[in-house]
Amino acid sequence: MRLRSLIAIACVLCVCCTSGPRAPELGPYEKQIQDGRNAKNAMFKNDVRESPIPVPERVTFEGLSYYPIDPAYRLPALLKEDKSGPPLTIELQTSANVPRKMRRVGTLAFTLQGLPYTLLAFNDIDAADLKRLFVPFGDLTSGRETYGGGRYIELDRTPTGFYDLDFNRAYHPYCLYNPSFECPVPPRENRLLVAVLAGEKLPAPK
Repeated sequence: MRLRSLIAIACVLCVCCTSGPRAPELGPYEKQIQDGRNAKNAMFKNDVRESPIPVPERVTFEGLSYYPIDPAYRLPALLKEDKSGPPLTIELQTSANVPRKMRRVGTLAFTLQGLPYTLLAFNDIDAADLKRLFVPFGDLTSGRETYGGGRYIELDRTPTGFYDLDFNRAYHPYCLYNPSFECPVPPRENRLLVAVLAGEKLPAPK
C-alpha cells in the first residue's frame, strides 16, 4: 500500500511540474529572424536616441506584432536596372504630404503564390553610394492588418542582380509610432494585389 501511495504522489508531482508540450526549436533561418525581432523590440523600448516610440509610451511597450515566420514569403528576385539613361529621379509622397525625391534604381521581378509581380526599387537621392535598395510596398493587408501607409524592405546590393526578397523582414515606417517622422508612401506601381501575410503587422485590438 505504501509503494502505491508513493507512486501516486510521484505521478501527481510530474503532472504539476509539466507545463505542456515544448515549443518546437527554431531552425537557423527562423532563429535569425526571431533574434532580429527581439533585438528590435529591445531597441524600441530602451534606446533613448533611436527609438521612435514616444518616451511616455515606452514603459508600457510590450513589443511589436508580427505574422508567424513563413519561409514561403522568402523569395528569389531579379533586379532589372534602369540603364537606358541618367538615373531617374522621382518624387514619392510622404506621410507629411511633402514630396521626397528618390533615385529609381530598377524593377524587382519575383513570383509569389505562383503569380508574377514586380516592385520598384529606390535609393535615397542624397546617398553617396548604391549599397542599399529601398523597397516600399503596399498589399491587400494595408489599412486592415498592416499600416495603411505601407511597409518597407531594405536590401543589400548584389553584383549579380539576384536578391533575397524576404517579406518576413518587412517593417512599418516610424511614422506609424510617431507622427514627427516623415515617411515615404509606396507609389502606385508598388501596390501588390495580394495579401502578404509576413513581416510586421498591426497589434490586435484590445
